[in-house]
Amino acid sequence: MLALDSRNFHAWDYRRKIVEEIERLGGKSLVEQEFAYTEKMIQSNLSNFSAWHNRSMLIPRVLEERGAGKEERRDLFDKELEMITTALYTDPYDQSLWSYHQYLMSTLDPGSPVNQAEYTSTRKTAFLEPVTDEERVKYLEQEIESVKEMLDGAEDCKYIYQALLEYSRRRIDLGGDGDEEDTRRDMAGWLEELKKLDPLREGRWKDMEKSMKL
Repeated sequence: MLALDSRNFHAWDYRRKIVEEIERLGGKSLVEQEFAYTEKMIQSNLSNFSAWHNRSMLIPRVLEERGAGKEERRDLFDKELEMITTALYTDPYDQSLWSYHQYLMSTLDPGSPVNQAEYTSTRKTAFLEPVTDEERVKYLEQEIESVKEMLDGAEDCKYIYQALLEYSRRRIDLGGDGDEEDTRRDMAGWLEELKKLDPLREGRWKDMEKSMKL
């Protein structure tokens, strides 16, 4: 079924149920094989939201079953960031890719809000455990600079501006911005671009402007 339609969420859901039964009957985990399978499907089609979604569901089990310590968690987190960033540079207009990127960033702080309903708080895990505010700031700054580079040639991509706004807000909240005034000026500019690119959501952008005090 997935060979015919690799993104079909019904087929992916059915696969999860079958794998669960095989694990129950055989008494052996298939999480590593399934984790590898998601990567295979992603490599064949970067826009496979169902594969990215399934990957995010497997990560907590992967970490647990590997008995991952701090360094192992960081290594996996960095590899996931590298993979999704490469995909975003290939197609920054793909919403499914941004959803996974936001999922990864949200795991730095399981208490932070996630806009996409597909990535609910019940599925978050403290990927880097323990993680300090200093480390959170470092990752946020790294991703902000990376996302800024994506604007070159994709100035009309609203997802880029949304990511820049969210990650910059979180960096300010953590006290990691040494020049908050300049950052807020940039944020106001990004928000103006969003208003132009997506006027139908004018109310949302006004609410964001108010909540971010721009």
